[in-house]
Amino acid sequence: EGIVEMQLLEHFIRDDLNKRAPRVMAVLRPLKIILDNYPEDRSEELEAVNNPEDPSAGTRNVPFARVLYIEQDDFREDPPKKFFRLAPGREVRLRYAYIIKCVGVTRDPKTGEVTELHCTYDPTTKSGASQEQRKVKATIHWVSATHAVKAEVRLYNPLLVTDLAKVPPDHDWTTYLNPNSLERITSCLVEPSLRQTVPGARYQFERLGYFCTDPDSASGTLIFNRTLPLKDAWAKIENTQSPL
Repeated sequence: EGIVEMQLLEHFIRDDLNKRAPRVMAVLRPLKIILDNYPEDRSEELEAVNNPEDPSAGTRNVPFARVLYIEQDDFREDPPKKFFRLAPGREVRLRYAYIIKCVGVTRDPKTGEVTELHCTYDPTTKSGASQEQRKVKATIHWVSATHAVKAEVRLYNPLLVTDLAKVPPDHDWTTYLNPNSLERITSCLVEPSLRQTVPGARYQFERLGYFCTDPDSASGTLIFNRTLPLKDAWAKIENTQSPL
C-alpha cells in the first residue's frame, strides 16, 4: 500500500495554490491601531496585487483609514531577538500602504492586556510612490476597522497527535485523537472584497495560509476553512529559542 508523507502532500498543495489562489488580507486575532496623525475624516483606496505569481490576475482596491486592525502576534511589547515586527518605538510597513511607528500602548486597566496601539504614519512612504525611499525590516498585513467584514475562521490541525503508523496495533487509535484538531475563531476581520466570495472559492490569506469559503457562509456569516498554513519563519526561530 502506498503512503504519502504529509509534508510532501502539503508541499504540492502549497505549490498549486500559490499559483492559483488570489491574495487577500484577513486578521484572525485583531489588535486595534490608531494612526494619530492620519485625518479622522479621510480614507483612501490602495492598490493591491491579486496574485504576484499571475500578472493577468490584476489588482484590486483595499480601503485604508485612521483606525486599523493588525494581528495580535505582530506586536510585542518586549520583542525578543530577531522579532522585527511592531513594538514600542519601532517601525514596520503596512502591506500596500505606509510605514508606521508605534508611539503608545493602551491597556485594559483590570487585566493589563494590550487593547490598542497608537501609531504615526509617514505619508511619504506610500507603497509604489516615486518618493518611497526608507526601508524597514518587516511588512505586516491589516484591515480597515470601518470597512472590514466580520468572519469566522476554522483552523484544521492534524487529527491525531502522532503518526498513525506509530500507533501499536494493540492500542485503540482513538486515544490518540487531537482534542485541538479544530479551532473556531469567530472574531476575525477580512477585507471587504470577500463579501463577493462564493462557497468553495480559495484564497491565500496573506502571511497566514490558504483558505476556502465554507458552504455554511450561505447562512449570512462568512466562514473560511484553512486548507493549510504558510510556512512560518518566525515560529521556527521562536522554537529554537525556547528552553528545553
